[in-house]
Amino acid sequence: MIPLVQEARSWRQGVFMGSCCASERTAAAEGKVGELRIDPFAMIPFCGYNMADYFSHWLEMGDRMGPHAPKIFFVNWFRKGSKNEFLWPGFSENIRVLKWIMARTEEDVAVEDSPYGYLPNPADIDMDGLDLDQDTVDTLLSVDADGLEHDIQQFSAFFKRLGDRLPEALMEEMSLMKERLSNYTY
Repeated sequence: MIPLVQEARSWRQGVFMGSCCASERTAAAEGKVGELRIDPFAMIPFCGYNMADYFSHWLEMGDRMGPHAPKIFFVNWFRKGSKNEFLWPGFSENIRVLKWIMARTEEDVAVEDSPYGYLPNPADIDMDGLDLDQDTVDTLLSVDADGLEHDIQQFSAFFKRLGDRLPEALMEEMSLMKERLSNYTY
């Protein structure tokens, strides 16, 4: 139940977000096609080594870049509504979200804090001409606290499978997310 777009607070949180990425299974992955599964960076079917080492690599990249590390954003073009319909129109309309991302890289727009990361103020994404009511926009840009609690359980189970090689920084990020969720008012 990830919002339409969010910005990571830091490179480390961005790696955490990527490590917890879920996607539907495709023919490239074992299991039932279409089933939702944790697939970090969408790389499990293609990564030839331990995923915990892969995460360590990306954390080390952030350390090497230091203050010059780029911002990390996460998008969810596929959030669904109560009738299992896609809420965001997608395709060429995605440019509206990308424009907000570009404005954030220049820090031209403010953000709202959430357990996930920084979210856009609804007025900062151009919705002119879209057939979206305010409830849909609010849902797209909101945090589903119950869904996030469920997600955290899945992330924990996935991380447990990776064993001792999992970078401690990712467990720390999960703890921070849990803390932010417990203090979140919506």
